[in-house]
Amino acid sequence: MRIATPALAAAVLAVAAAPAAGLAQNRAPARAAAPAPLSAAEQALVDRAAAYLQGLGSARGRFTQTDPNGAVSTGTFYLQRPGKIRFEYDPKRPLLVVSDGHNVKVYDRALKTFDQYPLGSTPLSLILAREVRLDRGVVVERVERRPGGFALHVRDGRRQAEGRMIAVFADQPALRLTEWTVVDPRGQRTRVQLSGLTEVASLDPKLFQLRDPTRRTGRP
Repeated sequence: MRIATPALAAAVLAVAAAPAAGLAQNRAPARAAAPAPLSAAEQALVDRAAAYLQGLGSARGRFTQTDPNGAVSTGTFYLQRPGKIRFEYDPKRPLLVVSDGHNVKVYDRALKTFDQYPLGSTPLSLILAREVRLDRGVVVERVERRPGGFALHVRDGRRQAEGRMIAVFADQPALRLTEWTVVDPRGQRTRVQLSGLTEVASLDPKLFQLRDPTRRTGRP
């Protein structure tokens, strides 16, 4: 089992699975300047997003990922807050990404490799946290109004997670998360668009379990 670097962790949980080569030589990002204070209208959008994420329990749907090189992959995702998510790529890309609430595990069936690293080292942990607090430990750098919704540009104020994330919400007919983009310390972007996001009563706990399949036989 290999332990991925923080930059790789940020990319993979964004469903990126970026190659590890060269990441170890990244320099630490410069300290970001303090963002401008939010207006009352912007803060209201932040509060709506936090309440929505806090109320999101179990859900499933489809995703489309565009990596920094423009390559597109698709698959099915399952989400169970707090902390749990599973990305099953379509057969064209034999990759499985599972967060069990503590660690993110990545299995590449083609390369027969298995990686894992702490969930807290990824920007996506900001919205998978048990208590979603966008006013504490999270820096909202900008609130961007978009047609039919808005986007929050956020980063980890404690600097445990590298890079930053742009979470996009639609507000018609009801508020919902539609996509996110993870920007790694080098400025490379991985975009994940969600479709058919459906809340469900519960999900099979086994969806969020993944042992190292390179050390045993059988299906992960």
